[in-house]
Amino acid sequence: MAGHSHASNVAVRKGAQDKKRASAFTKVAREITTAVRLSGPDPDANPRLRLAILKGRAVDMPNDRIKRAIDLGMPGQDDGKVYEEVRYEGYGPNGVAVIVECLTDNRTRTVGDLRIIFTKNGGNLGDSGAVAFMFDRVGEIVIAVDKGSADAMFEAAVEAGAENVESTADGHFVYTAVSDFAAVREALVKKFGEPARSGLVFKGNVKTPVSDLAVAESVVKLTDALEENDDVQMVFTNMDVSAEIAARLAAED
Repeated sequence: MAGHSHASNVAVRKGAQDKKRASAFTKVAREITTAVRLSGPDPDANPRLRLAILKGRAVDMPNDRIKRAIDLGMPGQDDGKVYEEVRYEGYGPNGVAVIVECLTDNRTRTVGDLRIIFTKNGGNLGDSGAVAFMFDRVGEIVIAVDKGSADAMFEAAVEAGAENVESTADGHFVYTAVSDFAAVREALVKKFGEPARSGLVFKGNVKTPVSDLAVAESVVKLTDALEENDDVQMVFTNMDVSAEIAARLAAED
């Protein structure tokens, strides 16, 4: 019986990790270039660019790759591709609502790819506005648990102008109005250092409960497949699972 050596398993895992890293670099590079084209190359004067660069550093994107993405956004450096922001909406297994944010230079290609991904994974792509009412657009700042207690985080966040804080074993999740996001983030960085991640997100205001592990896994499979597409920047769902199912999903990751 043929077996799989430890070395080959490591190679397979490394290959998958490298592919995921390359995809992350592509997505961040698009975001950086788009931010520069919209508001210039100075991160201090361009909050969107500043956040995009931070995203790049969070995934260990090389500085020269970040610089190339910035340069590509400068006048006279057009590569012929014009990326536009597009939002798609749909449903996953069990009626879970899904929002997909994209940066694409070809809407026809993107919508076709997404439709196939939804269909193959037990969902369906909907019309614009199909699920948006189930979400609020908010700023999200995630700070590591060991940076402070729940009480300390709540006090600091509220003082900075945040709307809410949810502290869990996975971190302190600080939520803000879109207009207050930059100011709140800056205040919290001064007090606790750089967050684990931050940005504008869609947060479900109507939750779809999922109590079956297999269904939850199928939703995660759909979101993973969507995130593997280079045109997709972010995926949000309103799936609500128990702590037990969440832990089991995390263990499978």
